[in-house]
Order: sequence, then C-alpha cells, then structure tokens
Amino acid sequence: MATNTETTDAPLSPENAAVIQLTRKDFVSDQDPRWCPGCGDYSILAQTQKAMPDFGYPRENIVFISGIGCSGRLPYYMNTYGFHSIHGRATTLATGLKAARPDLMVWVITGDGDALSIGGNHLIHSMRRNVDVTVVMFNNRIYGLTKGQVSPTSEFGKRTKSTPFGSIDHPIAPLTVALAAEASFVARSVDTHTEHLQATLAAAGHHKGSTFVEVLQNCNIFNDGAYREFTERDVREDRMLVLEDGQPMVFGKERDKGIRLNGLHPEVVQLGGGITEDDLLVHDQHAEDPYLALMLSRMWWPEFPVPVGVLRAVERPTHDQLMTDQIVEARAREGEGDLATALGSGDTWTVE
Repeated sequence: MATNTETTDAPLSPENAAVIQLTRKDFVSDQDPRWCPGCGDYSILAQTQKAMPDFGYPRENIVFISGIGCSGRLPYYMNTYGFHSIHGRATTLATGLKAARPDLMVWVITGDGDALSIGGNHLIHSMRRNVDVTVVMFNNRIYGLTKGQVSPTSEFGKRTKSTPFGSIDHPIAPLTVALAAEASFVARSVDTHTEHLQATLAAAGHHKGSTFVEVLQNCNIFNDGAYREFTERDVREDRMLVLEDGQPMVFGKERDKGIRLNGLHPEVVQLGGGITEDDLLVHDQHAEDPYLALMLSRMWWPEFPVPVGVLRAVERPTHDQLMTDQIVEARAREGEGDLATALGSGDTWTVE
C-alpha cells in the first residue's frame, strides 16, 4: 500500500484519513528493542505496531509518552514522535500535550509501578478529567527494571528483594481504580493472547476520552509465570472470561459454564439441568452506570474466571473539548483580551 506522510497541523478529517495508508512496517523504528529475551513487552510492542495503521493518523500526528520502567523503552521502537519522561509523570505530559494540540493522537505507555505508585495521583486525575489519551499499563506485578522489588500490584505475602518476609501490603486492583476514577474506557488483555490484545488496543485507540488498558504481562526474569495458572493455552478457556458486548457471560472449553447474579454477587454456574444462557449476566460495556464493570473488575481466579476485554466504554465530553468550548465562550463574552492590560489591571504594587 502507498504511504502518505504529509505533515498537517489540522485535526484529522475523514477525507485525509482515507488517503493515509500505512502498514505495520511504517511504525517500526530503526532501534533494536532491548528487553530481556522472552519478555512480554515484545508482544505488546508488536500488537501496538499492528494496530496503528487502522487509525488513519499520519505518524507525525502520533505521540507515545512513557515513564520509567522496562515499558518506558517502547517509544524508542515506534516510528512516531515520543517522549521518555520521568517516573510517574507520563500522564501529566500527555495532559499538557493534548491540551495544546488536541489534534494529536496521544498514547501513554507505563507499568504497574510507574502508573500506580509514584504516578498514582496523576493517573487518577487524568482519568477523571476524561483526557483523550490512551493509557496502556504493562502489569507484571513486580519492579523489573530495578531487579525485582514488590510493586503496587504484587500479591499479599509475596517474597521479593524488598519484602524478604512477604509483603504486608494489599495489592491494588488496577481496573477497579480506573473505574472509580471515571475513566470512560476500561479494558484488559494478556501479552501472549496476541489476537485479543491487538483487537483490544484497536478498540482503545478508536475511543475518544480517558482510556485505560491493563495488559497482564510476564516478566520471565524476576516474576516468571505471574499469570500462568489461568493464561496458559491448555487452561485459559476454563479460567478466563472473554467479554463480548451484548452477549451472555459464557466460558469453558465446552462453552458450558457461565456467570449468574446471585443477589448482589456473581456466581459461576454449570449450564444444563434447568440453567440456560437466559439465566446468565449479559455484558453491557456501554451501561450508563459502572456497577457491572466494577463487579467484573473484582473477579479473579480461582474463585472466578478472569475477565478480559472491554469492561466499559462510554461517551462524554473530553477535557480538551470542554477547555476549547470554555475559551470560545470566554472570547465571545469578553473579547480577545490583551495580556499587557491583564497584567496591569486590578491591584498593583510598585516595589522600590
């Protein structure tokens, strides 16, 4: 396919979107990825590159911003603009960039330590403001770059270099945090489930608003097999729940199990013996209230199959839209304004 890389500062329109035809190769940079052999980051990078051409944005209108951690290297490997920021601050830079250049497609690449520890407050406020950025959080339940310390998502009792007697901290549930912070798109996928991951990233990239995708990712050096008990090919159909909008929550190799609501709590049921798909919960990612998504975000193996897919996708005005509208309204009411007049108005003091 032909490649069109003409630079434009105007917001993307359907007309020029139809002209821009790129392939995965167009998004591969000249830098060789430098992660440990077997790291799940390679898969996430590949699926990200595969998803990018479908968005119709020229590469010069796409920006990847990262923080500190193994995930922070990803912008180097994308043939787009990028910014490798400091620990926990990627969402602040993304918020400022999107405010100044709302026409850009902005992605934030982060890890469980970077996003949920020092960057926790920044992430929360980005989501509640509905800043139109796509946050992809690599969750390997460990600090990998600094060689194996406990992270905010590490299991209670986990022994690491920083918790030799076992962690006494309760882990954060990332999707629950994202939903509580009012992110308008919340999803989960797995590094080794490549087709599902690519489809999830594609859905995330098309959403307008605060987008949070958790990718369960393996660190084969410092936390190998963190999710193996339910993500391995021979068990995942029985231990994971693939969410499909508008469809009953059915899972299992034989598609013979499902999720039913019992009072205020979900329960796993066996289909048959009077129980049919009509008795099961039906997924609704567009539900106005987040109750169903919050329930799904709390489900975890071995009590429940682990949900993957889009938990919630709702539409509401984005931060940059509201800001632009406010500026337009203020100019219409007050006029263009003058900086010198503003600085010299009101209470002033002369310092001698």
